[in-house]
Amino acid sequence: MAVYITGSVAYDRIMNFSGKFADSILPDRIDNLNVSFFIDSMEEKPGGNAGNMAHTLKLLGENSVIIACVGKDFDPYGELLQKRGLPLDGIHRVNNERTAAAYIITDSAGNQITGFHAAAMLSPSAYAFPALNPEEDLAVISPSNPGDMRDHVRLYRERGIRYIYDPAQQLPVIPRADLLEGIQGAYLLVGNDYEIGLIMKAAGLGRKELAAATARGLVTTCGEHGSMVTETDGEETAVPAVPVSVVADPTGAGDAYRAGLVKGLLLKQPLLECARLGATCAAYCVECRGTQEHDFNLDDFFRRHAGAFSEGM
Repeated sequence: MAVYITGSVAYDRIMNFSGKFADSILPDRIDNLNVSFFIDSMEEKPGGNAGNMAHTLKLLGENSVIIACVGKDFDPYGELLQKRGLPLDGIHRVNNERTAAAYIITDSAGNQITGFHAAAMLSPSAYAFPALNPEEDLAVISPSNPGDMRDHVRLYRERGIRYIYDPAQQLPVIPRADLLEGIQGAYLLVGNDYEIGLIMKAAGLGRKELAAATARGLVTTCGEHGSMVTETDGEETAVPAVPVSVVADPTGAGDAYRAGLVKGLLLKQPLLECARLGATCAAYCVECRGTQEHDFNLDDFFRRHAGAFSEGM
C-alpha cells in the first residue's frame, strides 16, 4: 500500500505582525493599495503542502511518496525528511532553481497574507510511478505544477487509483476543462470554504452537485469553525474543530487535516469519521509554530480524538 502526494515542497518564512491588517487597509482605497507591516519575528521552517501532509501521515504510521520538484537549496530539507524515515524517490531536483518558498504574515487576529515563489515547482515531475496498485493505493493531488496536476488526474483515472482532488491555490490558473476532469474522476473533493466557492463558480455546480460527481463526497474546511462533510447523496454534517491549548500558528492546519482524512480512508472509515480524524490532526498543528513542528504518538492521538468525539474509532 502506498500514498502518493502530488504537491509542493517549500521553505516557509513565517512572520508575525502584532497588529491587525484591517487597521492598515482603507476599504475605499483597495484599488490603490500601498501598505507596510512592521514584522515582530520571522522564522524559516520546512513546509509545502506535500511535505506537511507527509509529516503528519508519518506520525499516523503511514509512509508517503512525495511527488514534487525542488531546487539547489533542498539539502537541509531532504536530510530532515530522511531523518523522519520519508523516502525521496518522488522528489526531482532542478539544479538551476531554488526550492519554492512561501512568505506568510499572520496578524494578531489570525488573518494571513501569503506570497508564494514557485521556483523549481514550475518544472514538471519526472516520477515514473513504477508500482501503482489500484487495490490498495491512495493518492492526493494538491497544489503543484498545473501540468502535473492534470497529468496525474489522467494517470490515476487510467490506472484505477483513488485520488483526493484538492486544487486550492492553483484554482486561478487551472482551465475549467481540467478542473471538471479532476472533480469528476475524484474519490474525494477537498477545499476550504473560500476555495469551494471558487470551484462552484468555475464549475457551475452547487455543493451537493460537486459531492455527487465524486465517489465519496466533498469535505469543506472552515478554519476555527470546523469543517463540513457533504456525502454523495447530499447529506451534510458539520464537524467541530477540536479544542486546542493555544493557537500558536494556524499555518499548515489544513494540510494536517488532510493527512487525517487520508488516514481515515486507509482505515476504511465513514467519511464523517475521516473528517473527525482530520480535525484532531489540525489541532496538533495549530498548537505549534510551523507546519511540521507538531508531534504525537498514536496512543495519545486516539485518546485525544476519543475525548473530542465520543464515538472514537
